[in-house]
Amino acid sequence: MARKNLLSGLTGGELPAGNSTAPVANEAPARPAPVPHFGIGGTRGAIGAVSRSIEQLKAQAVVELDPRSIDASFISDRLEAPDGTHESLVASMRDHGQQVPILVRPHPETEGRYQVVYGHRRLRAAAELERPVRAVVKPLNDEQVVVAQGQENSERTDLSFIERALFAARLEEKGFGREIIMAALSVDKTGLSRLISVAVKIPEDLIRAIGPAPKAGRDRWVEFAARLEVPSALDRVRARLREASFSERGTDERFVWLFDAAAAPKPKRARPVVLKAADGTKLAKLSSEAGRTTLIVDDEGTAGFGTYLAATIPELYAAFKRRDEA
Repeated sequence: MARKNLLSGLTGGELPAGNSTAPVANEAPARPAPVPHFGIGGTRGAIGAVSRSIEQLKAQAVVELDPRSIDASFISDRLEAPDGTHESLVASMRDHGQQVPILVRPHPETEGRYQVVYGHRRLRAAAELERPVRAVVKPLNDEQVVVAQGQENSERTDLSFIERALFAARLEEKGFGREIIMAALSVDKTGLSRLISVAVKIPEDLIRAIGPAPKAGRDRWVEFAARLEVPSALDRVRARLREASFSERGTDERFVWLFDAAAAPKPKRARPVVLKAADGTKLAKLSSEAGRTTLIVDDEGTAGFGTYLAATIPELYAAFKRRDEA
């Protein structure tokens, strides 16, 4: 199945920018006629409907809406990050205005309200600033929302691996087919299976505690999931999660801290045994580790003893075998 960007042009030059001199409507548009719903099995229909609606979307005016009239999407695709990202966005919008409109749809259940498709962070920032939010209103069914929401984030490349994994797992839980989810996230079957597998193997409360951890990357999240399959590893991670200093760390540091806690502890090395002669002379050090015994001869105090010992090993071994046979 071809992976096309179904949303190209939504936030490009065709839409007025935040500081554009183009007129902006001040009243909410009339409620558009509903779009025919494509069943979950009708993947091509759902994706095709989004593609066919792009030109119509470009032609629609950007309107100003009261953030209080807009509800969250029925499916979340983001994790809260304790790194000040939201505060930075609020400051930027306060100083420079909202540069890119959000996309909303008429609320499928409540007349006169809307539901955000993408632009959740801009919506939240506008609400905190008590300003109208600039938006494009488009009637979309659930499958079209999923594709639009997923591909807009893929275009911006700002969703971390674990956010994409959670998004994929939630969509599957809600009954969306894998073709729809693959289109939303622009991944193939193997990539989607990996995303869902990681989201299922790692307890969601751990994921939420860590946050998006954008620097972690796919491979380390996959390894983290594998480590947590050992029950004792999960116990170690939860113990570290309860430490007071955990909340003081940034999202990427939180991941590293728990990732290290999930690693199997290294076995403690036994202290080597010092072998001495009857007169107290140190002859060698004997150590055992992982089924291997090592003998280190001190040549400084017993010059030539190591060579002699090596030459007599066959004789010593023969004596050892005779003892076993006795």
